[in-house]
Amino acid sequence: MTSAIVLGGSRGIGKAISESLKSLEIDVFAASKNDIDTSNLDSVKEFVKNHNQTDILVLNTGGPAPKPFPTITEEDWKLYHNQLFLGFVTILQNIKINDGGYIFLISSNVIKEPNSKLIISSAYRAAFAEIFKVLSKEYAENQISCINIAPGPINTDRTQKLIENVEEYKKSLPMKRLGEPEEIGNFVKSIIQNKIKYLSGVTINFDGANSNYVF
Repeated sequence: MTSAIVLGGSRGIGKAISESLKSLEIDVFAASKNDIDTSNLDSVKEFVKNHNQTDILVLNTGGPAPKPFPTITEEDWKLYHNQLFLGFVTILQNIKINDGGYIFLISSNVIKEPNSKLIISSAYRAAFAEIFKVLSKEYAENQISCINIAPGPINTDRTQKLIENVEEYKKSLPMKRLGEPEEIGNFVKSIIQNKIKYLSGVTINFDGANSNYVF
């Protein structure tokens, strides 16, 4: 039976992906923060001891609250260096992806369009995206596809916290709505269900035409 590990799989985008994969009768381990806290390297190391092999891996975690650059502390940088960067690096170094498998990174549109309010997230998510791109070539030798999904405004708890007036904000969006987590879940499902393998080493802007960049 095909197996999957979905980080942050108990809520939001991670939960939607977990549910979509379960509908394909995939054996999904939807890891919550109680199972693995990527900001805590001891937690990460313990997790990979017990979960060291899978067919599908979804790298997904929450991000920092908005914070002006002058107020960011050394502790903030260290915490999110682990959560958004080093934790994921450690996971990829210790979890074997079976040949023909998939790795999905749930990043953010800030990797292409940095946000001054989310500068920590912009910095570390972009840094890990560089590693993910480089590794995609190595994984390709074993027919493992690496897809970076960069969501824009999605209807999650985090978005509700980040945006002061969601209803007003929706009016400014091209589709006049937020994206739904299930849309990302269905996208991941369709890639696996249809055995799409040649789409690899790419970043998918999942933002309802909201961004201004071309590539």
